[in-house]
Amino acid sequence: MKRIIIIFLQAIIVLISIVALYILIRFPLTEGRAENLDLFSIYIDPFILYGYASSIVFFVGLYKTFKLLGYFGQDKLFTLNSIRTMRSIKYCVIILSILIAMAGIFIKIYHNKEDDPAGFLAMCIIITFISITIATAVAVLEKKLQKAVDLKSENDLTL
Repeated sequence: MKRIIIIFLQAIIVLISIVALYILIRFPLTEGRAENLDLFSIYIDPFILYGYASSIVFFVGLYKTFKLLGYFGQDKLFTLNSIRTMRSIKYCVIILSILIAMAGIFIKIYHNKEDDPAGFLAMCIIITFISITIATAVAVLEKKLQKAVDLKSENDLTL
């Protein structure tokens, strides 16, 4: 049963990756900022390039989560590799929240005066708070896992 749940969660992560990649490819073609641009000009727009560069951190975080689920499936959760993986997930989430907040600040400062950036800014604020919450939860789990690994290594040394 545990193996089925892990495979299901890994499939969800792959599905999220595919949907995110599809959105990254299709959204600039329909977005208002690049609506009147030709195909080449759309993909050299600085804000769209910033979105692509920021998505690298998102995909690395998803990969690390997939990897952590693999450790869990192999009963290697209480190892240093899983702690390192959780730490890198935490860093990815923190970096992603900073990048999203920077995008919100950029849009707030440089948006066209005819446009209303309220929806985009609201999404930036919500996603930033969600990211901070996830980073906090991962940090707490990382500390608990580190204590468990330390306790396990102490018990192995006494035996």
